[in-house]
Amino acid sequence: MARVLVVDDDHTVREVVISYLRAGGHDVAEAADGETALRIMRDEPADLVVLDLMLPGIDGLEVCRRLRTQGDVPVIMLTALGAETDRVVGLERGADDYVTKPFSPRELVLRVDSVLRRAGERSAPPAATVVDGDLVVDSARHVAVLGDRDLVLTSREFDLLRFLVAHPGHAYSRDQLLQEVWGWSFGDHSTVTVHVRRLREKVEDDPTKPTRLVTVWGVGYRWDPQTIGATA
Repeated sequence: MARVLVVDDDHTVREVVISYLRAGGHDVAEAADGETALRIMRDEPADLVVLDLMLPGIDGLEVCRRLRTQGDVPVIMLTALGAETDRVVGLERGADDYVTKPFSPRELVLRVDSVLRRAGERSAPPAATVVDGDLVVDSARHVAVLGDRDLVLTSREFDLLRFLVAHPGHAYSRDQLLQEVWGWSFGDHSTVTVHVRRLREKVEDDPTKPTRLVTVWGVGYRWDPQTIGATA
């Protein structure tokens, strides 16, 4: 059983989401605004946050940003249907997933379970280090180092980097990456696109001319290694 914080200023939405999450076996807390959500996360941290973008006072994007400065608690954002810009910005702020309104409560619970499962896998990663030239990805410590600096990555960016570096030279479609990294059997390809762009900004000398995380036109993406080595 996980503790989930539901943040939405619509009382009806909160009631429905909370009832489905509790039926799914989760302990649920609730907040109607950003300030309350941040206070709850400070005093009684949740394992996952379901976060509406449109909140009174501190909006959902700012709440997500502040949560990311405090740790890597998984965040699922609730966005308005068709608000692609909001979804992209939410992912760029570090959200792990998003669900568009109106949504199926059952789908949301499935997304919650999927994100929690992936978070659990991250908490006990395989004790292996992969080296690619001046890049070191340490799964045991959940740390990535490029040259002489630690990379500041969200949990999902780290997952994507770890997966690609561990499978050099293999081209993956966006659907395959959604399945392998996010654990989704379906989803919006923009999720992958945004994370690839952010990852390039952190691992490439020139993100506009990537040499490591390259685009394979008509397929998806491939990691082109400099050198590869691994130790258990």
